[in-house]
Amino acid sequence: MTENQPAISEIHPAQRVAVLVDSQNLYHSAQSVYSRNIDYSELLENAVSDRALVRAIAYVIRADSPEEESFFEALREIGFETKIKDIKTFADGTKKADWDLGMSLDAVSLATHVDTVVLCTGDGDFARLCTHLRHEGVRVEAMGFSNSASDDLIDAADAFIDLSEREDTFLL
Repeated sequence: MTENQPAISEIHPAQRVAVLVDSQNLYHSAQSVYSRNIDYSELLENAVSDRALVRAIAYVIRADSPEEESFFEALREIGFETKIKDIKTFADGTKKADWDLGMSLDAVSLATHVDTVVLCTGDGDFARLCTHLRHEGVRVEAMGFSNSASDDLIDAADAFIDLSEREDTFLL
């Protein structure tokens, strides 16, 4: 955790929490650095941290790989709602698929129903979202790998949980 993390007393069991997971970002970070996969069960348990879970959403991309449907089902069994977007292939062969706007809209919509939003991502595009949520009185925690997380995101969140500090917990 970074030095900008507030005292532990600011986290309490009565807090209502929403956990939003940028699966694509975490997957690529875990694969590029560790060649391993994320343990989503541990990720959710640590994100909630004995508080009241309101919603857990995993944002995933359908890329037509054989094992992805079982992955989506496993996420649902763990307790995640899955939001699935098909990958788009353009005429020039480039591909695009991200959930930045969808995650941001969900976070803003959930802000009136929760005390804390946990963003599981290292994507700096969410730094402005953190600032907005904090301005609205919502605590924002980010969980990601520090070696691939944006400094802007880390600085904008109330707390940053560095998944690389506990590889054996968060990686399969």
